[in-house]
Amino acid sequence: MAVKVSRADVIAFRLHAQHLTERLGEQRLLDAAGLCGVQNSPPGSALLALHARVRNLSQDRVDEAVAEDKSLLQSWCMRGSPFYFPTADAPVFTTGVLPPTEEAMRQFILGAGQSVDKLGLSLTETVELTGTEISDVLTGRRLAIDELGAELAERIARKLSKKQRDIWEQEGPHAAGQPLGEAVVHFCIRILTLQKVVCFAPRDGNKAPFVLVDEWLGDPIPDTDPKTARAELLRRYLRCYGPSTRADFAAWLGVRAGDAGTWWSLVEDEMTEVDFGRKTWLLTEDLDALQSAPTPKGVRLLPPRDPYTQLRDRETAIDKQYHRDVWKAVGDPGTVLVDGEIAGVWRPRKSGRKLTLTLKSFGTLPARNKKPLQAEAEQVATLRGASSVDVEFDSY
Repeated sequence: MAVKVSRADVIAFRLHAQHLTERLGEQRLLDAAGLCGVQNSPPGSALLALHARVRNLSQDRVDEAVAEDKSLLQSWCMRGSPFYFPTADAPVFTTGVLPPTEEAMRQFILGAGQSVDKLGLSLTETVELTGTEISDVLTGRRLAIDELGAELAERIARKLSKKQRDIWEQEGPHAAGQPLGEAVVHFCIRILTLQKVVCFAPRDGNKAPFVLVDEWLGDPIPDTDPKTARAELLRRYLRCYGPSTRADFAAWLGVRAGDAGTWWSLVEDEMTEVDFGRKTWLLTEDLDALQSAPTPKGVRLLPPRDPYTQLRDRETAIDKQYHRDVWKAVGDPGTVLVDGEIAGVWRPRKSGRKLTLTLKSFGTLPARNKKPLQAEAEQVATLRGASSVDVEFDSY
């Protein structure tokens, strides 16, 4: 029999699990990043997401974790997007994410299948071709995706038949002027990140260069049984977004619901059915936490694509009438979290060293919330390299 809870219980559980009810101490950066990873697109959003969860976080602290002690790693991950996660947890966010079949891989990197079909190759074969060449190209170097893709495509072309090479070198459907082969290589690199071959080095201006994982870390990421890694990924998802469904997990991961059984079946006997207006599932060991989570208090300015707004049951988080304001096809705004509710959106505008933050609320924003939101905005300004900030309050 399903356990019945309220929407408020679910929101409180998720916010508490994601450390959005009370910030973690300064030394717990990796705990915040290791929950479900932190997406870093647009670039810089991960810093703001981590700041919302960790006290007194600075850019220097994140840079140190990434570039010096290398305890924090950035790589393409769920949905083929760039994520930060603890290096110690890398098997969960690489092997644990890697689609196990050709069809699941094609869904994970939509658009690749049609192109490799033209070549008479499978996606698996094309990934192998790319993987064979990448070490020779990238050893001792840091290359952005366009540079890396061009060099790899040129080397792979030599191994193809003339008919395949003609297709490989013609303009593809993915970007104007881009040869089809280069686009295919870009897709394959997304899989090679999950195969623990490459990862991102720190940004260099507008470039996000790739490096070989073994060279960057000094050692390879340990091999982990895929079932173990997949099970742990799903557990972390349920702790952040539970109670949830197989279809919602699949959408968060980037595969079809029918492919999610590879993960779901591994943890099914650890779950309990939960009803809050829909049939969902939660780790049985988290039931007490679900039913006793503290009432959310306080404010946060969450960045675009914050882990919290990556939930798939959007109606749970906010009324459907505001979905188009929060989730856009291009250019998502940040969101304003007030006492556990998404109360509005915000957008920054920077001019020199001054940041202007426009905050639009979904209804009347209580006056008591404006001072703490101003304080949050000042911290956002510092993280964005501004020396001052103006907050413009507006409403829909």
